[in-house]
Amino acid sequence: MPSFDTVLEADLVKLKNAVDNSAKEIGTRFDFKGTSAAIEIKDKDITLTGDGQFQIDQINDILRNKLAKAGVDVRYLDLGKVEKIGGDKVKQVSKVRNGIATEDAKKIQQAIKGSKLKVQASIQGDAVRVTGAKRDDLQSAMALIRSEVKDLPLSFNNFRD
Repeated sequence: MPSFDTVLEADLVKLKNAVDNSAKEIGTRFDFKGTSAAIEIKDKDITLTGDGQFQIDQINDILRNKLAKAGVDVRYLDLGKVEKIGGDKVKQVSKVRNGIATEDAKKIQQAIKGSKLKVQASIQGDAVRVTGAKRDDLQSAMALIRSEVKDLPLSFNNFRD
């Protein structure tokens, strides 16, 4: 039976390259000379450090530009709160989203059920598997998911005939 998986996973290699390029630009920019501006990635956490909120915003803009050039959707980042870490320095930890949360998976499942397409959606861990009898129905389901869930950068894999 034809099926596909709806997943939410960023290309971690492109993401790491974008963070590394951002760190290079921060190191060479004149307005960051002599400050504590830095960006680093560990596992799926991106840590931005700076002297103030304005500097964190500038680093965020640099990161967004590098992510866009690398072809990584900015919606993968889940921005955290800006925290004071001592003295006048601040940091912001952004998490990289990976896997569809259960409430989002239920929203996808309800959208497919309500569409009257001849497909079934089932939640499989952090992905949603959609199965149907015809390939055209599956492609219609993909279009429906893209139009219904605009706030997540969903992708589709494991398309089986």
